[in-house]
Parts: sequence; structure tokens; C-alpha cells
Amino acid sequence: MLEIKDLNVFYGAIHAIKGISLSVDEGELVSLIGANGAGKTTTLHAISGLIPSASGSITLDGADLRKTPANKIISMGLSHVPEGRHVFARMTVEENLRMGAYIIRDQKTITKNLDMVYSHFPRLKERRRQLAGTLSGGEQQMLATGRALMTDPKIILMDEPSMGLSPLLVKEIFAIIEELHKSGITILLVEQNAKMALAVADRAYVLETGKISMSGKAAQLAQDDRVRKAYLGA
Repeated sequence: MLEIKDLNVFYGAIHAIKGISLSVDEGELVSLIGANGAGKTTTLHAISGLIPSASGSITLDGADLRKTPANKIISMGLSHVPEGRHVFARMTVEENLRMGAYIIRDQKTITKNLDMVYSHFPRLKERRRQLAGTLSGGEQQMLATGRALMTDPKIILMDEPSMGLSPLLVKEIFAIIEELHKSGITILLVEQNAKMALAVADRAYVLETGKISMSGKAAQLAQDDRVRKAYLGA
């Protein structure tokens, strides 16, 4: 489904992403783990077209995303849940969700997608008239994820969904990610909490200073001594 080959990204003279290749198959949950500054968020931004890439290829079902403007990529079936959530604080929960469906013109489809999101996130339905800025951090993460689901995407990119949340809320958010995965949604997850990221993923990649250093089945990487020492505190 999503295929990245020999991708290079620069910030001025800084070579941030150094020829990485990775893939996400339909229905998979793939985690990209690594330390702060490894290039995880940069990778997602390059996929979404938010920053330019210097060379390499990024394709979604064979379509070239590098040649597609960022505002058109969402209509190709890719949604992005950004780091920090970035909900519209002065709009209600439902208004935020409807903003996620801005490319859809059919009101029946929007209503159907709203019902789907509310089935995944009952708390959002309870708070649908509440201003997004008054939600807790965990609820805002649910809202950002629900907003991304409003276009019924082929794949969702999730960037640090556990950031800034209490341990209890982290468990809740990852339970939701597992539920979305089990429902058939394809996910590329960037997450600094390597233990949780590997626990929910089918496969994973380890990114170190802009390069893929390891890849494989998530369960196997979780048992690898190098991963355990560097990222799991073992």
C-alpha cells in the first residue's frame, strides 16, 4: 500500500533523512521508533507532503505522493494525526470532526462517518457540543484521531499519540489504536514510547540519526538486546 524507497530529506545543509526505505501493507500496523531527533516526524511530514523531499520515491497504491500537493494527498486516502494534536480549540468537537470531512460533499457520507467515529470514541459523542479546547489531553488525542478518520482513509499516519499524557491515558490511547487496527484500518505509527509501540505493531522499523538501523516483526524487535538496551530500559 505505502512504499518508500531511498528517501532523502534535507533541512538546508542538514541531511535529516538518509536514504530510508520502508513499507506498510494493507491492514498492517507498522511502528517507527527512535530517539528524539532521529527523524521520525520528518519522515511523516515528507510522506504527507508537508515538507519537500530531495530524492527517492513515496507511493500510495502506486500513486506518486512526491508529485502531489499536500492539500491533494488527503483525497488519495491518506490522513495524518499530527504531533501535538492541533485541534481547533474554539470549535466544538463535532465541528472539528466535520472539518476533517471537508473534502466530502455528500452529507449522508459525512453523517455515516460521524457515526463511525462516535462508535470508536463514545466519549466524543458525549462531548460533541463541547469546545475542543476544554477537552483533556487524552480526549483531544481521540478527537484528532477521529478527525483523521472522517475521510474513511486507506491509511493513517499517527505522530506521537502518547505525548504529554499520563500513564493511564497512554494505555487508553493505545487500546484505541489496537481497536482501530483490529477493525482493519492501516496505520503507520511514530512513537517514542517504544514498549507500547512494539506491543501493538505487526512490524517495526528503528530509525537512528536519519537511517533505518533495524527492521522486522515487532515482537522479535522487542526481544532484541540492542532494542531493549536502547529503547526499552532493559
